[in-house]
Amino acid sequence: MDLLAALEAQVKPYRNRFPSHARLPATGRPREEILAEIAAMQEAEAPRWREGYASGAVYHGDDEHIAFLNQVYALHSQSNPLHPDLWPSAAKFEAEIVAMTARMLNGPETACGTLTSGGTESLLLAMKTYRDWARATKGITEPEAVVPVSAHAAFDKAAQYFGIRLIRTPVGPDYRADVQAVREAITPNTVVIAGSAPGFPHGVIDPIPELAALAAEHGIGCHVDACLGGFVLPWAERLGYPVPPFDFRLPGVTSISADTHKYGYGAKGTSVILYRTPELLHHQYFTAADWPGGLYFSPTFAGSRPGALSATAWAAMLAMGEEGYLEATRRILAAADQIKAGIRQIPGLQILGDPLWVIAVASDTLNIYQVMQEMAERGWVLNGLHRPPAFHIAVTLRHAQPGVVDRFLADLRAAVETVAANPERQTGMAPVYGMAAAAPPDMVRQVLTGFIDLLYRV
Repeated sequence: MDLLAALEAQVKPYRNRFPSHARLPATGRPREEILAEIAAMQEAEAPRWREGYASGAVYHGDDEHIAFLNQVYALHSQSNPLHPDLWPSAAKFEAEIVAMTARMLNGPETACGTLTSGGTESLLLAMKTYRDWARATKGITEPEAVVPVSAHAAFDKAAQYFGIRLIRTPVGPDYRADVQAVREAITPNTVVIAGSAPGFPHGVIDPIPELAALAAEHGIGCHVDACLGGFVLPWAERLGYPVPPFDFRLPGVTSISADTHKYGYGAKGTSVILYRTPELLHHQYFTAADWPGGLYFSPTFAGSRPGALSATAWAAMLAMGEEGYLEATRRILAAADQIKAGIRQIPGLQILGDPLWVIAVASDTLNIYQVMQEMAERGWVLNGLHRPPAFHIAVTLRHAQPGVVDRFLADLRAAVETVAANPERQTGMAPVYGMAAAAPPDMVRQVLTGFIDLLYRV
């Protein structure tokens, strides 16, 4: 397929630069050689994210912060939260991460939760929890979840994994969830509705107060996906930015997810899933009381987990403190304000919705995917979007470095001029995104399946 060939062309040049290892060596290689090989790969990959060319991906990236997290990781590289008798420190770290995050998001005294491996697991766990809660308390055996089309794809994954019927509802002209459409989609089988704060594609915050009120009215769950915004919005509110209520201050909000490994500045991958009450959280747990191997329990999907990641999330939160998060948010939002102002001065471009720091860019006159490709040829790694065609940049502390915003805007202006002067030109990933937007979903799924195969092929 042409789409798959184009994707393969993105992978091959990197793969061809380094030795291939398709079988175990007959004898172990010297550790120094292995370290040198890893260092060479790291050196090839680091400049773009370190110099602020990536959307999201690395959210802090300061050398001293990385060195600090590496020290913490080394101290706990052998710990495993599955064995709290051996590593009580791991349980301490996770309990305190949950408590600090719940306090930050205005959780009541009953607020509780767990650490997960990332935002996707947090959303999967939330959906599994609501399914089981509704089965146990309401007798619902054909559960449904009502979720805006702009919500994260992890909701689709959860629906597929757990046998939940997912009802996707439209967004309005401002790219926020259409509350009336959500209301009309609720049925006696609905177990949860969801909103994003903000949504990944367009960076806008759904009308959470209205969604939470709907959930309370119908006696169902309301999950707020604040994986992107959980560690930004509380501080943005303090700085005076227009942040609508989105957290546990709204009585109808029953759970929230927030990623410690994004703007919480911990190492990849950790996230927090919070619930309003322990009664709800208990439907997330797995326990086995009659297994020949003994008593078994796990709070999340994994059994063994890397305790070092829990330690780095805990250490990052303590090292940042409220003042650190406030200052980081101030710098990120200031950089985002500059970027938005600059984009509005470039003819042919428009910003979708009214985002704070995750900025989606579209065009009515230009091939926006070719603009994104021209940016890629200038070193930028941006996120392509569909419906409508667009790309976004998630602003991080890497972009708040001196000169990065000016470089981004200068390159974007040059990319737009190149596309405007060569409207038929399509290179790199531009035709891939264009064809994927127009092709039948089943065809795109086949291509993506083939691409995953490619990633695991030596």
